[in-house]
Amino acid sequence: MEPAARPAAPLPGPAAHEDAPPAPTPVPDPRDVLLAEGELTVRGRIQEASNAVLYCTVAYDGTSAACVYKPVAGERPLWDFPDGTLAQREVAAYEISRACGWDLIPLTVLRDGPYGTGMVQEWIEPPESADEVPELLALVEDEEPGPGWKAVGFAQTGEGRTALLVHADDPRLRRLAVLDAVINNGDRKGGHLLPGAGGEFFAIDHGVTFHAEDKLRTLLWGWAGEPLTEEALAALRELDAALAAGRPLAARLAELITEHEAAALRARVAGLLRSGRHPEPSGDWPAIPWPPV
Repeated sequence: MEPAARPAAPLPGPAAHEDAPPAPTPVPDPRDVLLAEGELTVRGRIQEASNAVLYCTVAYDGTSAACVYKPVAGERPLWDFPDGTLAQREVAAYEISRACGWDLIPLTVLRDGPYGTGMVQEWIEPPESADEVPELLALVEDEEPGPGWKAVGFAQTGEGRTALLVHADDPRLRRLAVLDAVINNGDRKGGHLLPGAGGEFFAIDHGVTFHAEDKLRTLLWGWAGEPLTEEALAALRELDAALAAGRPLAARLAELITEHEAAALRARVAGLLRSGRHPEPSGDWPAIPWPPV
């Protein structure tokens, strides 16, 4: 029997920093305005999702776009996360991705909608042809990955057979592996990687993130223990500075996650900078999500 879900925690508020200089007023991005302030219309529901995920359109000042809306009211309770906080964590993950300069997560906002407060995220249009979808994950019968691939581990494929699970040795995936380590992603599955129409890909589903305890569970272990790239180290140094008290990012995260979780986030960033290496599985938590897709 699973432990009972913990009671909902009060939403954290922004921290006060009396000595911090006022942050400059940012110039609004039209996409932010559209997603945050546009009229949200539900068009359907994505059935295979574990929580309520609604396909919507959003319209503002003559402009419209497709988006995904995940209302807090549709979140299923989890035994290890406070109730009603997954939408905030999705937004926090987007803020960290943007702060790193990688834009791996589609534009994501927290706002009111037809079913109450929820996360609203840009809809990613897939490529027109399956030939344009990059191959990022695979099962191979060899014991070692081929050129251009990194090994994750062996998996049971049925009838007592095993295969080697591999992922592409792709710099974009490597950035995502670092991002997941920073946000402590407890559920990086293959189905959470969405190819875009322009050849890029995006990462979605970041509700189980930012836990203060080690929860990293991912398919992207191929670089475990290897040195971080100079690009990643530079991004982490920028992020470390942006998380300092009084900075706009720190104030924004104080609205989305708890003070304890924010402290653990800063500690993870500092730890990655100190080690200079991709993390390895701790052994205290299942390293690979199930099912993996």
